[in-house]
Amino acid sequence: MLSKRLAEVAGLFFKLGVIGFGGPAAHIAMMRDETVNRRKWLSDQEFLDLVGATNLIPGPNSTEMAIHIGFLRAGWKGLITGGVCFIVPAMLSVLALAWAYVRFGSMPQATWLLYGVKPVVIAIIVQALWGLGRKAVKGSLTAAVTVAIMALYFAGINEIALLFAGGLAVMVVVNFRKLRGRVWGIFPVPIIGIGVLSQASIPFSMSSLFLTFLKIGSVLYGSGYVLLAFLRADFVVRYGWLTDRQLLDAIAIGQITPGPLFTTATFIGYILGGTPGAILATLGIFLPSFIFVAVSNPLIPKIRSSAWAGALLDGVNVASLGLMAAVSWQLGRASLTGPFTILIAIVSFVLLIRFKVNSTWLIAGGALAGLLRAIF
Repeated sequence: MLSKRLAEVAGLFFKLGVIGFGGPAAHIAMMRDETVNRRKWLSDQEFLDLVGATNLIPGPNSTEMAIHIGFLRAGWKGLITGGVCFIVPAMLSVLALAWAYVRFGSMPQATWLLYGVKPVVIAIIVQALWGLGRKAVKGSLTAAVTVAIMALYFAGINEIALLFAGGLAVMVVVNFRKLRGRVWGIFPVPIIGIGVLSQASIPFSMSSLFLTFLKIGSVLYGSGYVLLAFLRADFVVRYGWLTDRQLLDAIAIGQITPGPLFTTATFIGYILGGTPGAILATLGIFLPSFIFVAVSNPLIPKIRSSAWAGALLDGVNVASLGLMAAVSWQLGRASLTGPFTILIAIVSFVLLIRFKVNSTWLIAGGALAGLLRAIF
């Protein structure tokens, strides 16, 4: 029975890993259709409980859903199998594109293709900010924290410290309002003395690559697009291993492949350290998710009912939005380099907001526009 369930978990999540275009929301919708409607593995309430749990721990939400469901269906073996089968198809496709990028990326055809894709990526990020912001910014406190996080990021404050400071600020203020009826300040946690981003270049090493992605996977809350802030802070600013353009190329590759956006780590790892670097980067960024799910799954009922944990999550979400907005501005300046790219970004944004066009088709359209521009 267990082996049959394990095979079912492997088959389902490998299939979803192959066809899972469209980002975390699309992935979770597919999982609900398969596990609640078709296979009857879970009830709607059980599925919603898992969605809530993934929002309370760091890491990629849709990957953690695969790990949670695998654990509930087939135990510890299912936990590993569900996550690995969802990740591997995306990793392999990104690895193949990374190889092609290294070999052909400097050719005019590849350059113009990415020239058209990058503005679409910016539009997708802005659209995600718009949708997430309407849910996450719930009042003056969360709005103020969002703006403050943006300002402090531009001032050079460490992004991980900002993420936790935002979460703690909202948690403390909201709960003190309830307990004492007055506000003790928007930032009760002192942030003076938090390290600023270093501008010095650091020699590349495999151990630093693995540990950096392990750190990112251990602390990254919110949408996969928040990954941009962490990648830029470490690999562009702190280490000097990538340029802004290379980072946008990595995000673009993550967008045009199925599965979790976090496989951007596979691309960066390959660019910096070949196949061993790709494997280490992928392992580093996803490993914490398996650990967090294993620890949190039995605690879901308690986490869900905690007012303090809920307020912390609200604060982390708006801090994530602030980081996303700041990095979107920086990357937009690097990719919107003329009237043609600005036009692509505007058209993409309108199609996303007004007509709900799938982001995969928009990226394909951006690539085609870049190639046509090169030809004509």
